[in-house]
Amino acid sequence: MPGEIFNPNPVVFSTSKAAGRQADILTHSLWINDTSSSEDEADEVEAIDQDEIFDLIRSIYDPEHPNTLEELRVVSAPQVTVGTNRIKVEFTPTVPHCGMSTLIGLCIRVRLLRSIPERFKVDICVKPGSHQSENAVNKQLNDKERVAAALENPVLLDTVEQCLANARSRSNVD
Repeated sequence: MPGEIFNPNPVVFSTSKAAGRQADILTHSLWINDTSSSEDEADEVEAIDQDEIFDLIRSIYDPEHPNTLEELRVVSAPQVTVGTNRIKVEFTPTVPHCGMSTLIGLCIRVRLLRSIPERFKVDICVKPGSHQSENAVNKQLNDKERVAAALENPVLLDTVEQCLANARSRSNVD
């Protein structure tokens, strides 16, 4: 029967975030000795371009509005610069006194850190002249300790997760 659901209530297990993708590939491999191909893949360096980075961040939702950062023109492809091992994203707050600028920048950082290889250094900054506290916002967004402390705050982390929730599904569709 084509309309029949065989398992309407599947058991969902949580995954271990400590085990990396490499360990997952090796434990779930179809072949007994499938280490040679993964070793070859580890040596390859995949190029990342401006459009790929923009596709990752364009669908992040604004914390105050039901719109994406692209829809609000907070981010655009020309504001993304990709170097050898460095990515710089410049964003434009909707108003010069935007209180959500650090949260928007944090969302962009988290999205990129979860999506790109670790070899890349990510710099997030406010477009020059677009925010009254530009230097303070930039300092917060590029300080590892401040970012780590912000992500330890459960309320702030929940807000970031809400902004990123639909970004995954939308970036695959766009």
